[in-house]
Amino acid sequence: MASDSLTPISITDIEGFSFGHWTDGDAATGCTVIVAPAGATGGVDVRGGAPASRETDLLRPENTVDVVHAVCLSGGSAFGLEAASGVARELERRHIGLDVGPTLVPIVCSSCLFDLAFGDAFTRPDVAAGAAAVCTALDGGADALAEGCVGAGTGATVGKLLGTDRAMKGGLGARAFELGALKVGAIAAVNACGNVVDPDSGAPIAGARDAADGTRIVDLEEGMLRAGADLSMPLDRTNTTISCIVTNARLTKAQATKVAQMAADAYAHVIRPTHTTNDGDTVYVLAAGTIDEGAPDCPLDLIGLAATRALEEALVAGVREATGMHGLPAHCDL
Repeated sequence: MASDSLTPISITDIEGFSFGHWTDGDAATGCTVIVAPAGATGGVDVRGGAPASRETDLLRPENTVDVVHAVCLSGGSAFGLEAASGVARELERRHIGLDVGPTLVPIVCSSCLFDLAFGDAFTRPDVAAGAAAVCTALDGGADALAEGCVGAGTGATVGKLLGTDRAMKGGLGARAFELGALKVGAIAAVNACGNVVDPDSGAPIAGARDAADGTRIVDLEEGMLRAGADLSMPLDRTNTTISCIVTNARLTKAQATKVAQMAADAYAHVIRPTHTTNDGDTVYVLAAGTIDEGAPDCPLDLIGLAATRALEEALVAGVREATGMHGLPAHCDL
């Protein structure tokens, strides 16, 4: 998946960002925060038909505010947006935010995935959960970010088109690369309606299982074509894969938005089908501008390509690192 010219690094090695999770394994939900204490330039691309989000309009290039202090990826469907308020409150308490005179207002973008049908539908990431994830990010000092059934990926599942009983466990993945002075990473909570495949070979990694013994992953796209007009996608199989690209590059809002658009191609490379009417697929980009002052500006297309590769690997890692929970098997179980 990764080119030889891209050197793998830990996503925590990208200067200007801190990362933290809040996880409730019993209820199968959680949230993940990406904090930029000094602020970062943000962009976003939303391609799914059912997004649950906060402050995405602010990221439009023509709008005024040009700094983001955190992105919160959360379970809990629209209820999970409450966690972003906890992120904002904790950042304000730590004097991180946009100076508006009487106080500092942290700019917190957020997107949520649907995990209500997997664990406890009435336990969702809330204000306290968002604040706790920030404390982990800024006080934890971890050298690596936990992956799998943690944070926003705790209740993630994939391959639900044939019913939740034939689905498999998804999760959260994080991967990063450096190319010269450029560093680019991606975090993804993989909760797709479709199957997850190897982007190079197309071989299935996790997804809808056959009805016979549940050990073979079926081709959902071919199944959809065969179903034709009889195909149905009820709301109880609502999904959404949410991601955040982080980089040390110097970008404008318009450039960050373009990188998000390019990186979204990773979804099409890895998830089949993707961007359905019941997915709220969203990709954020945060650019800290911490790259060495003497480093030449990287071509935008190169940054977008590196972001796409990082997101491909993060999506795959999200299901490879997951473990079986609440009766659903994971990739490692098959």
